[in-house]
Amino acid sequence: MRTALRALAATAAALLAVTALSPAAQARPEPEAPEEFVALRSVDPTIIQEMRYTTAHTFLGERVDGYRQPVCILTRPAARALHLAQKRLLRQGYSLKVYDCYRPQRAVDHFVRWAKDLDDQSMKGEFYPRVDKDRLFEDGYIAEKSGHSRGSTVDLTLVRLPALPTRPYRPGERLAPCFAPKGERFPDNSVDMGTGYDCFDTLSHTDDPRILGPQRANRQFLKRTLTEVGFVNLPEEWWHFTFRPEPFPDTYFDFPVHRRPVAGH
Repeated sequence: MRTALRALAATAAALLAVTALSPAAQARPEPEAPEEFVALRSVDPTIIQEMRYTTAHTFLGERVDGYRQPVCILTRPAARALHLAQKRLLRQGYSLKVYDCYRPQRAVDHFVRWAKDLDDQSMKGEFYPRVDKDRLFEDGYIAEKSGHSRGSTVDLTLVRLPALPTRPYRPGERLAPCFAPKGERFPDNSVDMGTGYDCFDTLSHTDDPRILGPQRANRQFLKRTLTEVGFVNLPEEWWHFTFRPEPFPDTYFDFPVHRRPVAGH
């Protein structure tokens, strides 16, 4: 009997060891967002949010890894600066609209994997019609790190009020070049900036000399408004701004885009 009991005990111990080493048991908890991160809506609920990477209307043609809910997350100083800019814009009949805010490292990794898959060019007709996909790294459109992952960078535009709704993207629909005239490219309720968001083309450079008239004026209006509250524009992308000084200038975070990591902040 004692021998049988010892055998049963050894079997149970072995089963416990296997369970302890199982993937489910060893699953790591999701990274936490520092207290300095907030949901933009908790600071300014009037700023329009169209979080593109939670949808299939991206240059990848699918939802991006790490974007679980359409919520803009930023460091608190960046969010407060946007609130200040929004107050000024509302008095002039405009609103900010954000496309992307904090971006987890896993999303950047998704971009990198996609860029290396030269066979996947399903969205080329809209987002990079004049760029060969094998040049996306060399030309600087894709990189292995992004300032967005530090939490103080935002992609955004201007919307004239009252804001009209933007229709949903229908996967498989005909693609128009992102630099086509506003009436021909994918409809967006923003003012005309000369290109759509995430347009991999030199026409997206903020001060490209080919962008003239109202389109140039709109870009300069956006840039001037955000510069006045502490943001710096990336010259290659009219929509890309980073708040300075950054609270986390050297840290690339990977917590998911979801309300839970910033709940109560």
